Amino acid sequence: MPDVKEIVDKSWDLQRKIEERTKHVGKGRYGRVLRMARRPTGEEYIKVTQITSLGLILIGGLGFLIYWLFEYGSKLILKAFGGS
Repeated sequence: MPDVKEIVDKSWDLQRKIEERTKHVGKGRYGRVLRMARRPTGEEYIKVTQITSLGLILIGGLGFLIYWLFEYGSKLILKAFGGS
């Protein structure tokens, strides 16, 4: 069974590895973006949610319309022009 000192040493080593990997965050290509990023206001969040919801509804409606046309539209067109 490992002793407490061994567990603590492994924990510190893991902590150092994590810090070493993350110390470059904010200095590379994406650093400027991360520094400029901020939490959206309530109004911005609501607008983004509304626009996203509208897009989902429109794309879903278009998909349903295409499905309906393929499923039932061909039968209606054949019936309208006297086909069997």
